[in-house]
Amino acid sequence: MRHLMVFLTLLAFISALNASAGTPQDSPGQHSDESTQGPRIGIALGSGGAAGLAHIAILKAFDEAGQRPARIAGSSIGAIIGALYAAGLSGAEIEALFAEFGGSGLDLLGNLASGENGISLTGLIDLGLDDGGLLDPKPFFDHLKSRIDARSFSDLEIPLVVVSTSYFSGEAVVQQEGDLFEALSASMAVPGLFLPIERDDDLLVDGGVSNPLPWDLLGEDIDYTVAVDVSGQRERPEDGAVPATELLFKTFELMQQSIVHEKLRSNSPDLYLRPEVEGIRLLHFYRIDEIIQLANPAAERLKQALLEWAP
Repeated sequence: MRHLMVFLTLLAFISALNASAGTPQDSPGQHSDESTQGPRIGIALGSGGAAGLAHIAILKAFDEAGQRPARIAGSSIGAIIGALYAAGLSGAEIEALFAEFGGSGLDLLGNLASGENGISLTGLIDLGLDDGGLLDPKPFFDHLKSRIDARSFSDLEIPLVVVSTSYFSGEAVVQQEGDLFEALSASMAVPGLFLPIERDDDLLVDGGVSNPLPWDLLGEDIDYTVAVDVSGQRERPEDGAVPATELLFKTFELMQQSIVHEKLRSNSPDLYLRPEVEGIRLLHFYRIDEIIQLANPAAERLKQALLEWAP
């Protein structure tokens, strides 16, 4: 009888141990807190040159709300800023990074575009065009690499989707794995301005050519989609004359807006934000403080939406 009692006690103990070890709620981070994590929010950061610095204000809104997007999709400057955030930088850290990058190639080219150096970009427009671009952005990417450890998509803290465009087929090229900086270089390869990227038998150019605001790539497992359109605006000059360089870049911008408007007609995001970044040209990266200030009203709209979406 005593042996039977010992056997039954041991059997009960083993059963209880197996039950507790096998239940999902005893595995923190897997299932137990899914219901308290809140909605999965995906954000698409659009193409738009220096106006894309407005994305920083939007990401700072996530930080201030104590939330993180579940997935990020980006084209061109949106892919760049999205990658920095996905790698673990805060919105404020990204702002500091771009504020520091005066003296880089992009900042120099911005000064040339505005004529602030006494040199006009039109006087240099032929430089390097035989290679497919005016400027090699390698120094800029070296600057970014010095600030984050991520080199592959798998190194990122937040899943990221990067869009570039096949020059030969005209179709969007979507990258979510492999070499992160190769994908970013392709995504921001504005035709005629930055060098295209050769990959396999293809030639990749700016993502804004095919999908400038890729909220459609955020995935079906996202509860709410946010799309940030920084494609800019065109102002009528007082003298009626549009500078040749501005006409070139703004026409590219106009094409992007047409693509976005067509997408909005068929499949709108849950929240569409268009920061009012008037007067910002493609290469005005040195105007970061002004751009972020102009984007703050859109960031406030996002914070209100995050509050409404919270469980």
